[in-house]
Amino acid sequence: MHIATRLHGESSPNSSVTWPLAAKGFRPFFLLAAGFAVLILPLWMLALLGVLDPGHYLDATYWHAHEMIFGFAVAVIAGFLLTAVGNWTKRETLVGAPLLGLCALWLVGRVAITGAQFLPRWLPAMADLAFLPVLIVVLARPLAAANNWRNFVMIGILAALFAANVMIHLDALGLLPGWRRRGSLLAVDLVILVILVIAGRVFPMFTRNATGVQSIRSIPVLDALTVLAMAVLVVLDAALPNLAFTAVAAGVTGALAAGRAVHWGAQHSREKPLLWILHVGYAWIPLGLLLRAASAFSAAIPASLATHALTVGAIGALTLGMMARVPLGHTGRVLDASRWTVAAFVLLTSAAFVRVFAPLLAPADYRATIFLSGTLWSVAFASYLVAYMPILLSARVDGKAG
Repeated sequence: MHIATRLHGESSPNSSVTWPLAAKGFRPFFLLAAGFAVLILPLWMLALLGVLDPGHYLDATYWHAHEMIFGFAVAVIAGFLLTAVGNWTKRETLVGAPLLGLCALWLVGRVAITGAQFLPRWLPAMADLAFLPVLIVVLARPLAAANNWRNFVMIGILAALFAANVMIHLDALGLLPGWRRRGSLLAVDLVILVILVIAGRVFPMFTRNATGVQSIRSIPVLDALTVLAMAVLVVLDAALPNLAFTAVAAGVTGALAAGRAVHWGAQHSREKPLLWILHVGYAWIPLGLLLRAASAFSAAIPASLATHALTVGAIGALTLGMMARVPLGHTGRVLDASRWTVAAFVLLTSAAFVRVFAPLLAPADYRATIFLSGTLWSVAFASYLVAYMPILLSARVDGKAG
């Protein structure tokens, strides 16, 4: 399953776009995702304090879970795939006013979910559910036109994400009671599946190219087994989420995810922040899956720790890492992390460690650890904006399109 080849450094042909922000999918969506990441955790902390009540449609906990996946993570995935599909197919996906219109559709969903108390009950569902089908069509058209069928796996995953979102909304509307938790956990699984597919193709390549260590490599059999195991786990979580067998499957998937990365050269990435953030972020995947398996058999390990290892740790670090790397290559810049970028990486990694391990070490201070982790997360993405807003808003330095 060949997913990624040239993710940065070259631009596929596109029409003349005078406003740089609308010249490539990563530009507006990474900007929106980072800004949303800065805001969403303070809003969640205000909800925990009782100052704000965003739970008029979904309750506050599921509002937080939903917006972290279908707000933040989906925006990053959209920006990444709109850019990558153009490279894979040599056909543009979306630029200019249509691209900004797609961004507006994402933003309408965020406003409708958070401001649901002012809207008819059905409207937040319609507004939020509109985005993914449109994104699927936009991505599928160039893939089909280029006969790039092998990368249609991403279309399938996006369709499954849409189905998970439907589950959540049907529960919120009272039509499928009790399914919001299943839909939320399934959505996390699917984002992890996206990461596992992409990581095996690009992380070893990135590390080998940057370090010159030729022994860095993927093991195709382990890559395939890991992705297959994660796909099976997705099905099990959809159909049989609370069985011991499903927990064991999570543990097996975690072991495979760890084993496939043994030769990826993580030990050679210490001096290169744009590399080590990817390896650190990836390490949270096997850890989170193994914690999930352990939590099913030990009350000493709350299931929420596994969830946050996968979300704050893996999804947070890996989205930030790719949001830092892709704009540099796609705007003709040197792949080098600024001090603000390194600070963002350190803050995000610290947020994950606090959120996952502090509750075990200081259970009496559980709420304080949530506030500390949330603050670190928000400051991390604020640091990203300081470093990348000028890049995302300005033209390529080499004069090329994109």
